Order: sequence, then structure tokens, then C-alpha cells
Amino acid sequence: MTDNRNTILAVILSGLVLIAWQYFYNVPAMEKQRAAQQAQSELAKSTPQGGTASSPATTPQAGAAPTPSANAPAANQPASTAPVSHEAAIAAGPRVKIETPRVTGSISLKGARIDDLSLVQFRETVDPASPPIVLYSPSGTENPYYAEFGWVPASGSTVKLPDRDTLWQQESIGSLTPSSPVTLKYDNGEGLIFHRTISIDDRYLFTIKDDVSNIGNAPVTLYPFALISRHGTPKVAGYYILHEGLIGYLGDQGLQEYPYKKIDDAKTVSFKVTNAWLGITDKYWASALLPDTNAQLQARFSSNLVGAIRTYQTDYLQDPQTIAIGGTGSANARLFAGAKEASVVGINFPFAGFGGYNKELGLNHFDLLIDWGWFYFITKPMFLALDFFYRLFGNFGISILLVTVIVKLLFFPLANKSYASMAKMKSVQPQLAALKERYPDDKVKQQQEMMEIYKKEKINPVAGCLPVVVQIPVFFSLYKVLFVTIEMRHAPFFGWIKDLSSPDPTNIFNLFGLLHFDPTQVPLFGHYLALGVWPIIMGITMWFQMKLNPTPPDPTQKMIFDWMPLIFTFMLAGFPAGLVIYWAWNNLLSVLQQSFIMRRNGVKVELFDNIRGTFASKKAT
Repeated sequence: MTDNRNTILAVILSGLVLIAWQYFYNVPAMEKQRAAQQAQSELAKSTPQGGTASSPATTPQAGAAPTPSANAPAANQPASTAPVSHEAAIAAGPRVKIETPRVTGSISLKGARIDDLSLVQFRETVDPASPPIVLYSPSGTENPYYAEFGWVPASGSTVKLPDRDTLWQQESIGSLTPSSPVTLKYDNGEGLIFHRTISIDDRYLFTIKDDVSNIGNAPVTLYPFALISRHGTPKVAGYYILHEGLIGYLGDQGLQEYPYKKIDDAKTVSFKVTNAWLGITDKYWASALLPDTNAQLQARFSSNLVGAIRTYQTDYLQDPQTIAIGGTGSANARLFAGAKEASVVGINFPFAGFGGYNKELGLNHFDLLIDWGWFYFITKPMFLALDFFYRLFGNFGISILLVTVIVKLLFFPLANKSYASMAKMKSVQPQLAALKERYPDDKVKQQQEMMEIYKKEKINPVAGCLPVVVQIPVFFSLYKVLFVTIEMRHAPFFGWIKDLSSPDPTNIFNLFGLLHFDPTQVPLFGHYLALGVWPIIMGITMWFQMKLNPTPPDPTQKMIFDWMPLIFTFMLAGFPAGLVIYWAWNNLLSVLQQSFIMRRNGVKVELFDNIRGTFASKKAT
């Protein structure tokens, strides 16, 4: 095995990994086991004997609280009217305003749903004047998405409970703010009085406390429930490295992730757990139910076809409460609805310093709401390092440059040995060439003599692969951080890079904006016409790194070395700009590091000689 052959092999393998990365990374080796007791589409349909509490008459379905008279949710009926605008739906009934530094919206007094939320600190585009991100939207709009809480009656009970059509009365005055909770009241006229107190912190956590007072003439058994419902299948990025859909950490059953297609096939998946949370996640936003960690839950993921609309729901029922005459029953619930910020959600990692809700509420791995991936032990430290330097310098681009330097320093001993071994291999090239002349037809003898030379000079023939191999997991982890963390979304660098998580917006094929057309929209091959300034810089630095080595004598090897920088330039052009900046900076540092080590080992640095030779050859041709 020769030096050139090892280097070529490493480059080709790393290229193949990069090509496959965007499509096949983080694919589970096998599906996780489904929860036991699959058949729980209805919790029970008959009254148990022996005086025990009755089973609930129905489970919340398709985003609506159960309708007592029909024993089925009204949301299961096909919609008969066209969707209305978000503004029209908000104006259709009485509401309580939500006003916090991060969240604005309203709570509908009809049904007491939390169904109108906008994340005011995040915008749809890099333009700060663009509309804020809308998370929740009421029923009747194009894409309803909301959370609902309440009580379910026991099987066979005719007690009147508040449902989606119930009009609650606001007892407190004013909006819902971090310093002023709101209290709602409903009297069913049959001896049950319901009070609901809703509070919110200065981030994304709602706390809901339900009280039921029984002033009637008979005890009543009720089951507390909570649900998150989403109507219509959302558009997802479709990458294997990112989960979007139903998610939960369900006690001993661990992390459960159901993409929309998977839950469509399963229809309903039920769990009986404690110490759990569950919800629906997008790339950057999420909505999750956070019950008490010691609560016994009958939790469920479900997908239902309502008319022509697919609805998705996560919900849970808690153990029943029998409320005696003159007694009171209470239920507590929590709702996370907002951006998946690491400092808010929390990072469960040694010395992370980001406790967030995961630590504050004692939740069970709530940090996994952010899809850190299988290689979280690399991805999380990478994010923490980037965030640390961001807090010092206020720019994630600078953080990427500094973290690259630190990675280089950490792996300097390994790289030093690798480059030193490569330098020694260059010094013995004349001896290897002599072997080929001495044994032109005896390949076995060439290999034997070659290994003797390596052994005598203490050369590791595979050392040249190590710098590239070491770089691959760092590349993966940085790509994951840029792709999934909201902190990188719309994070600017300098100049034309306004979003490090998106590709370089410039394009050589329209002269970097001088020509007013988008080459990527050209039919058939427009996808390949995306080549910005930073990918070109990256390709040039990679070309320099290739030219640091002597020109391979074999024409095939030479062709591979000559074309590899161009191939990588086009291949990385569609990757996040932050990743391309990292790769270019890493190439430059590698050139400097390798040149230094080669000089120290007495090997001539042939970079400029090879560059001059390249252009001289072209001129001669």
C-alpha cells in the first residue's frame, strides 16, 4: 500500500460518506418495540363490577373533547364549510389575550382551548419585518392546531361536562401574562362547578389547574385528560437525520418517535406509563404535554381520517377521581408550546449548564425534544462549544472558526503522527520507485520489500487516512447542529451570509446577482447550478491541500486528485453555509499544519512547485 493509494482511498471514502450523509444518516438499525397493550382505542366500554370506579365513556378523539350526548367527538364529522382566515376565526368569539415577551395569542372562551399562539421572537424569513411564526391556529382555519384540557365521564354516566362548545366565563380581568394568571368558570346547572386557572411563564410553559366542586346530590367519577390536536398533514423536510411528528419519552419505554407516515399506518398506539411527556414536534417548534412525573397515564398517539382531513393527536387520561357530595376534585397539567431553544428545553449532558425545563420540572429526558441524533455525545458538546463562543463574540460564524481551531488542537498529537508518517513516506519515494524498477513483474516481492522499508523507517502506511477519518465525525456533528438547532436558524456571519443554516445565497451562474435570474430554476439540471462564493473558496483551499503532495505518477491517481476539489465544491454547495465555512477554514489550517510538520521532518514543501507545475503543464499543452 502506497502513500498515494491510502490518501486516494481516504478521499474517496469520505466523499461517499458525504454523499450518503444527507439521506441515510441516523436511520435506526431497527424499529423500537411498540408499547405493550396495543389494543386501547377505547379505554373500556363497560362498567367494572365490585364498586370500582367506572371506565371513561370515551377518549378524546380528533382534537375535540368528548361530547357526552353522543359519546363521540364532534370533530369526527366532516367539515361542511371552507376554511376561514386566522384573523376571522379569532374574531368569531370571545377570547382572553395572551401577552408575554416571547408568545402572543389568545385563549378561546368557547371550549377553553389554547388555540392561538404566535412566537414573536422568530420570523418566517431573515427579514425582521416578516410575520412571526404562528404555532397554534383555531378550528375552522386551514391548519387547526391546539391544546385542550378537561374531564371525561365514567362509562354510562350522563353527567353534563364542559366540551368544545361550552362557553366559559372569565372571572379574572385582563390578559394572561407571566404575572397575571386567568381564571375561568363553568356551572353545569346540575351540581358541578368547574374552575380553570391558567398561568404562563416568561418562556413557553402553560400551567393549567382544574377544580371541580360537587354541590349536587350524588358523587361523580371523572377522568382528567389533556390533548394536543393537529389537523392536516404538515409539510416536513423529509430528512432521515431529523424527526418530525409525534414524540414522547414514555417512562421505561423510553423515547418514542412516530413520523406522520408511521402513525398513519399504525392508526393508534397506546401506552400505560408514569414519568412521561408527549407531544408533536416540528424542526424548530414543538408542543408537548408535561403531566406530573408521578402521574399514572394512559397515553396515546393517534391518526384519524376526518372526512378528507387527516388529524393527529397526542393525549392522555389520568386515573379517575370520585368526587363526593360537597367535595372537590383537582387536576394539574402543563403545556410546552414554543421554540426548541436548548437553554429553555434543557441539555441533559455533564457540565452542560443548560438545565431548562428538563431540570426545573424534573422531566424525563425532555432534552430529547431536540433531535440530537445517535451521536449526541459529539453533537451536544459541539453545540455547547459553539454557544459558548457565541456568548463571547455574538457571532456563530466566529464560533465555528474558533471551534475548528480547538478541534485541530485537540487532535494535534494524532495529526502530528499522521503527517510525520506521511512526510517519511515522501522521503522514501525514491526507494519505492527503485523497487518497481528492480522487480517490475513481481508484485509480491515489491510488497515484501516495501513493508521492510516501512518497518525500518517506522512508517505507518495507513497514517495518511487518519486526518480525514478524524474529521468526518466532527463534520457530521457540526452539520447536525446547523441543521436541527434553532439557535443556528437565521444566524448571520459577515457580508452576504445572513443565515448559517442555509446554503450560500450567491451564485456564480448569475454572476453573483448581477444577472437577475435564478439558475437553480432551470429545468432538469437547475439543482446543480447552485455554486456560491464560499463553496468556491472551499474548493480552492481543498485544491491547495491536494497540491501539497507530489503529483502522483499514475495517470488515474492524478486524475482523481485533479477532479476531487471540483467534485467536492459542487457537492457541498447545497450544504449549510456554516458547514462550508468550517470545511474551507479546516482545509486552510490543514495546509499550514502539514507544511509545518513536513518542514520539521526535513521534507520539502512542494505546494508552490506543484502549483507552478500544473500551470506550466497546461501552458505547454
